[in-house]
Amino acid sequence: MCTCMVMGKENGFFGRTLDYECRFGESVAVTPRNYPFSFKNSPAVRTRYAMIGMATVMKDYPLYAEAVNEKGVAMAGLNFPGSAVYFEPADGKLNLASYELLPWFLGQYETAAQIRECLTGLVITNAAFSESVPPARLHWMICDKEECFVLEQTQEGLRWYDNPVGVMTNNPPFPYQMMNLRNYLNLTPNDPVNRFSDRLSLLPYGRGMGAIGLPGDCSPESRFVRAAFNKLHSEYADDAVSSVTQFFHVLDSVSLVRGATITEDGKPDVTNYSCCMDTVTGTYYYKTYTNNQITAVKMTDKEKNAARLTNIPLVEEQQIRYVN
Repeated sequence: MCTCMVMGKENGFFGRTLDYECRFGESVAVTPRNYPFSFKNSPAVRTRYAMIGMATVMKDYPLYAEAVNEKGVAMAGLNFPGSAVYFEPADGKLNLASYELLPWFLGQYETAAQIRECLTGLVITNAAFSESVPPARLHWMICDKEECFVLEQTQEGLRWYDNPVGVMTNNPPFPYQMMNLRNYLNLTPNDPVNRFSDRLSLLPYGRGMGAIGLPGDCSPESRFVRAAFNKLHSEYADDAVSSVTQFFHVLDSVSLVRGATITEDGKPDVTNYSCCMDTVTGTYYYKTYTNNQITAVKMTDKEKNAARLTNIPLVEEQQIRYVN
């Protein structure tokens, strides 16, 4: 389970929670320009644009969970089990495995519109990275300063949807999530107005009662509603620090507490990390479950022009500032 979000002026900040019952040895990874990528059923390419994000690096191949390139295009893959369907490669099509979408699109395209234009020829295949790394069942959110859309491939085929909310979680598919928001159109951050009866003088007895009914559970459907409500009513200054701070506050409202959600295997589902990427400066901010401090990694010219991947290990030990 995960929650993805874009927020701020001109979609300037993009990020997500990564919720899962185990870890994958992830680190912050910067892929430089001109870096070679091989693909299972498409020609090898070298990146035109550098990118930064969270990845598990295997055999010098960054398996990105989310990333942003130096042109400000951001993309994240979220769990979509039971709905995602992958197909066999097709002749004359752009055949990409699920783990290949981020390096292909972010490495070569400088706008979300360019990515959208090539989707009519895309087939997401069932190719695995290796025998020990099967294909993850995912759907994706793709954004830049101009637009945001969701990409899903189900049994009905490949579909993409404009995302005016700028939020995505997991199941059900995106059209249902948008329709479900209608169940909450009465919610407001303001004091509620008495609609119960004009024969009774009913007044709120505490703040926040206008949002009674906002779901508080950890299901993808509820997290979508909660993240959308908190994001769309957020108030913050337009500078980077204020934006990043508010971004993490919204993500915190949908983060999973260890022990509150148990998988069918009896393991606790937990928010392993939360991240926020500044799509203008290429700065990657993150927090882990064990370290609440916001840590920042910059994608500088040094990393953009390096000959190899740059891996920055996560700061996982809790950072507490003692003042006395």
